[in-house]
Amino acid sequence: MANHASAEKRNRQNQKRRLHNRYYARTTRNAIKAVRNTTDKAEAQEMLPKVFSMIDKLAKINVIHANKAGNLKSGLALYVNRLS
Repeated sequence: MANHASAEKRNRQNQKRRLHNRYYARTTRNAIKAVRNTTDKAEAQEMLPKVFSMIDKLAKINVIHANKAGNLKSGLALYVNRLS
């Protein structure tokens, strides 16, 4: 339990940021799953830039690591390119 006003404020800020980060991370994971579940190449290519943008934004605000963002984007690009 926090013993100082500043520690209580820090806890409130952390909870707020955690909820914000969870929302955007979950939304991005759902978008990634949507691309991976797509079997139509044209549709997947249409979705790809939006998903890449979401991943880049998460990396920019340090919700996910930059290397993880690169790995996700690489894997998605490979998947879309292999679709027939």
